Amino acid sequence: MSLRLCGRINEMKKISILGSTGSIGTSALDVIALHPDRFEVAGLAEGHDVALLATQIDKFKPRLVSVRDETSAKILCGLIKGKVPEIVWGIEGASKVASMPDVDTVVSAIVGAAGLRPTIEAIKAGKTIALANKETMVIAGELVTALARKHKAVILPVDSEHSAIHQSLSGHRMDDVSRIILTASGGPFLKVPVKDLERVTVADALKHPRWSMGAKITIDSATMMNKGLEVIEAHWLFAMPQEKIDVMIHPQSIVHSMVEYKDGCVIAQLGVPDMRAPIAYALSYPERVKTNVEKLDLMKVGQLTFEAPDRGKFPCIGLAFEVLKTGRSAPVVLNAANEIAVAAFLEGKISFVAIPRVVDAAMQHHTIKSCTTLDDILEVDRRARETTAAVIASDSYAIP
Repeated sequence: MSLRLCGRINEMKKISILGSTGSIGTSALDVIALHPDRFEVAGLAEGHDVALLATQIDKFKPRLVSVRDETSAKILCGLIKGKVPEIVWGIEGASKVASMPDVDTVVSAIVGAAGLRPTIEAIKAGKTIALANKETMVIAGELVTALARKHKAVILPVDSEHSAIHQSLSGHRMDDVSRIILTASGGPFLKVPVKDLERVTVADALKHPRWSMGAKITIDSATMMNKGLEVIEAHWLFAMPQEKIDVMIHPQSIVHSMVEYKDGCVIAQLGVPDMRAPIAYALSYPERVKTNVEKLDLMKVGQLTFEAPDRGKFPCIGLAFEVLKTGRSAPVVLNAANEIAVAAFLEGKISFVAIPRVVDAAMQHHTIKSCTTLDDILEVDRRARETTAAVIASDSYAIP
C-alpha cells in the first residue's frame, strides 16, 4: 500500500501502545521518554507483565490502560503508586485503547494474531499505525489495506526491514522498482550443520546473535519463519508482487534492507541493530528525532557479507513464499500453525526441527477458502490452531 506524509510537524503527538511491556513497547517508551515535548502517552495495553505495566503507569501517566482480564485489573490497582487511570480489560479493552478519540498514533506491538482486532479498530478510527505486529498484515493484509484506504488511516512499518524498505522507497516511483531485498541475520543457527539442529534446545534457540526480542519472535528468527512472514507483510505494505521480493542473509545486521531499481542502482538503509531507530522514525514521521542509538561506525564494522538463504536448512522461507502465491486463507493457517508450533517447542513438547514440519502438516490438512471478513479470518485461525494442536499430539511429532 502507498505511504503518505502524516502527523503535525513540531506538535505534540498523543500515543497509545498495544503491547507496552514487550520488547517493542518498552523500546517505544524509551524513545518517548527522550522527547516529553513531542510525545504524550495516552493509553497502554498489556496482557502479561502487570508489575512492569504499573511502573510504566507511574512514569508516563496514561489516562486509559487495558489488561488481560478483570483479575489482572484488580492486581494492577494494588500496584499503582500514584493516580489510578481508567482500567479496562480483554480484547474489548485493548480495542478501546487503540481507538481513543484524541490519539494520533497507535503502536501495534501485541505479538501474534491477538493484536489483529485492536489494530483494526485503530484503523477504523483513522489513526496512524506504527505497525510492529507483522501478523496483522500476514493474516489480514487484504482486509487491513482496504480498511486503511477507506478510513484514511496511515500504516507505518516498525519492523527494521520494512522500515528500511519504506525509507529506501522515499522519493522514488514505485514503477521504477526492480525488486525489494529483505535482509536476515540468519539467526543463531546460520553456520550450524543441518544434522545438529535435531539437538537444539530452547536455550540455544533463544540466543539471537544480534537482536534482543521476545521469545516467540526470537524462535521465528531461528527458524527464519520471521523472514517468511516479512515477505508476506512486504507484499501488502508496498503492493509488491511476489516475484519482486527477495531474501538475503546478512549476518552483521547493518544493512536492514534494500531496494533495487530498474536502472541497476540499489538504495539501502544502514544502522546498528537497535529497534529504537525504526520505532523513532515511525513515531516522528515525516520528521526524525534524536535517539540514544549508537552511531554506525563502518570502519569498526569492517566487513559486510551477504549470501542466499539455504531453503533446505530453513524450510519456513519456502513455506511462506508458497503461501503468498496461494493466497486466500493460506497465510492465516501458516501463521496460526506457526504460533502453536513455536509455543509447543518453548514448552518442550516438540523438537526445533519439528516446527516447520508441524506447520507444513497443518497446511496439508487445510482446504483453501476465501476470507473476506474479520470473522472469516478468525474462524480459519481457530480451526487451524485446533488442527495444529492435534498434529502435535500425534506420535510423529511429540517428544516422548
